[in-house]
Amino acid sequence: MESPTLIAIAVVQSGDRFLIGQRSEDVALGGYWEFPGGKVKLHETPEEAAVRECREETGLVVSVIDSYEITNYDYDHDQLRLHFFACEPSDPRQTIRNGFRWVTREELAEYRFPPANEKLLAELCGGNREV
Repeated sequence: MESPTLIAIAVVQSGDRFLIGQRSEDVALGGYWEFPGGKVKLHETPEEAAVRECREETGLVVSVIDSYEITNYDYDHDQLRLHFFACEPSDPRQTIRNGFRWVTREELAEYRFPPANEKLLAELCGGNREV
């Protein structure tokens, strides 16, 4: 049995808004919305990976302030271990790259996220999200 792929996710919050982006149509789970994140590199902690991935994908510099429950999820294309981190922007006035947007907590429920995100989204939405 192979080890799951380690993924670090930056759940960036500013006030009551969260930063999300849409996955490209030509990748696994294409068209779904997600929080910034990606694979943890060798000799990198999940926290460091979340900060790096967020900066690379969005241009936003963030700090990790807390963590959420680790989620293991088996997709057809890969087994994942997702480390979700609560992050805040170092400077809320930073501009973000195209493809990303700020949405309110209530609006999160209107976007289609990968199934591995459902437990986290239910927590963020206060249970107001259909799973």
